[in-house]
Amino acid sequence: MFKPHLHTATPRHAEVYGFYEKVYTVIDLCAGLTFLVGSVLFLWESTTHFATWLFIIGSAMFAARPLSRFLREFHLGRLPLPEDDPKT
Repeated sequence: MFKPHLHTATPRHAEVYGFYEKVYTVIDLCAGLTFLVGSVLFLWESTTHFATWLFIIGSAMFAARPLSRFLREFHLGRLPLPEDDPKT
C-alpha cells in the first residue's frame, strides 16, 4: 500500500486512482463549504445550534478524507498487475 507506482500501473489502476481523487476532492469541497456556512451562522445567536451541527458534519467529512485515501490504496493494492499474469 501507498506505493506511487500503483497509481498508473495499468489503465484500471489509473481509473481507480482517478475515481478516488474525485471522491477526495468532493469530500474536501463539501467539508470546506460546511465549515464556511457554519462560521457564518455563528454570527447570529439564533442559528448557533445549526452552526454547531454543521461543524460536527464538517469534522466528520474531514475525517473521511484520509479514509478515502486509505480505501484508494487498499483497492489499488488488490488489483492485479501485469507481472501477476501467469500467461506471461
